[in-house]
Amino acid sequence: MARNVYSGMGFPPFRGAVRQIILASVAIYVVTLLLLSFAPATGRTLVALGALSPVAIHHGWLWQFVTYAFIYVDPMDFVLSIAGIYFLGYAVEQQIGSARFYGLFLGSTIVAGVAGFALSFLGPLLHSPSFAQGSASGCGAAANAILMVFYLFNRNAPIMLFPIPIQIPVKWIVMGIAGIETAYLLLHGFDLHDFILLLGLGAGYVWYSLFLTRRSKLQISERYFALRNYYYRWKRRRAARKFEVYMRDHNRTVTFDEHGNYIPPDDDKKNGGSKSGWVN
Repeated sequence: MARNVYSGMGFPPFRGAVRQIILASVAIYVVTLLLLSFAPATGRTLVALGALSPVAIHHGWLWQFVTYAFIYVDPMDFVLSIAGIYFLGYAVEQQIGSARFYGLFLGSTIVAGVAGFALSFLGPLLHSPSFAQGSASGCGAAANAILMVFYLFNRNAPIMLFPIPIQIPVKWIVMGIAGIETAYLLLHGFDLHDFILLLGLGAGYVWYSLFLTRRSKLQISERYFALRNYYYRWKRRRAARKFEVYMRDHNRTVTFDEHGNYIPPDDDKKNGGSKSGWVN
């Protein structure tokens, strides 16, 4: 797919990571609906265990930072979230690959959830009992993150939203989604669910900046090799100190420099008179 060009007309292929995520979401939603209909107590327990709740997180239910993306009750919320992943997810997956798409979905879900939980601490400080409180569910945050990543990869792309035969620049769609969700946030008294939906856009930007750009991949590679080299140098210095202790225990004296290189006695110096017999 050419950069900055995308047509949303028609239906994208249903395969890859997008297919797996949607099928898992549909299966869990069907089970949730059946339980709520025929075993309401069990269904409510499932929703309480999976949906993100600051109160539950305080009690150590950390799995909710992931599971809330697969818990739904409202059918319209389910349809809109899944549609967002389906129509834009394939284009993003084609650009970053299936493995990194899974990372984007789960990573943005966790980032938005953790940010929403952090905001919940502001409620008592602001004397607002509803600020970032309640519960959050659904993959709307991940869908918004995918939308943001799509925009960052295709900033000038027009999208033809099915079934409206009008091409709309993707940046206006991002701004429109942000505006609508901000309105819901205000109308619902700054509740946690709407906060996390809005935070999904920011999570997509953060994930793109950290893991999906060439610059970020280069920086991660440089940090990895720097840490690896530091570890090897530390191991060499540690081994040198151990060897010095071992030789002293056997009435022999050997010396190593600060880099772990052996320093021979003055009368044994070679290598053009350098301070060490070898340099590693």
